[in-house]
Amino acid sequence: MASTSAKAKLRAYFREHQGEVVKGKELAQLVAPVGEWARRVRELREQEGWLIYTNNDTQDLKPGEYMLMADPPEKPDAAFVRGISQKLRAEVLDRDGSTCQMCGKAAGEIDPDTGRKVRLHLGHIVDKIYGGKDELSNLRALCSTCNQGAKNVTTEKPSAIWLLAQVRRAGLDDQKAVYEWLRTKYGD
Repeated sequence: MASTSAKAKLRAYFREHQGEVVKGKELAQLVAPVGEWARRVRELREQEGWLIYTNNDTQDLKPGEYMLMADPPEKPDAAFVRGISQKLRAEVLDRDGSTCQMCGKAAGEIDPDTGRKVRLHLGHIVDKIYGGKDELSNLRALCSTCNQGAKNVTTEKPSAIWLLAQVRRAGLDDQKAVYEWLRTKYGD
């Protein structure tokens, strides 16, 4: 009798439990003794376009929880394949100072909105579905909260000149608040 692959078992399980919270422990038991079940889930998401949410995608899920949000595509779409290398990821995080480019939260800080440590992701300025590329000029660091709200709707990152103009137009108290934030973040 032919054995069923771990990925095939995961496909069937997610289909059977679509719209329900599925825990990583359940998935690990389902495909045991295969130890790389999480990699298979990532492949379903990234290579086959399955809309499987994690705590990185929505605050409704806790770490180790997954949810298939919609029917999986009939055929994998090549546009879903992600090609961001570790080197490019490191370059983006280094350039952005390991800080969310929308709200300014730094990796590892406690997010006052969620009570969790801030985790940074790479977000596209121009999303891939609109022709954006996986390149340094089109990527930015975003925290989980901003990344969740930014999908496919955010505008380009503001330029330094635009940002300085906004600070100059602000009142003195707001300017001082910006100065204090920068001084705290970057030192004297």
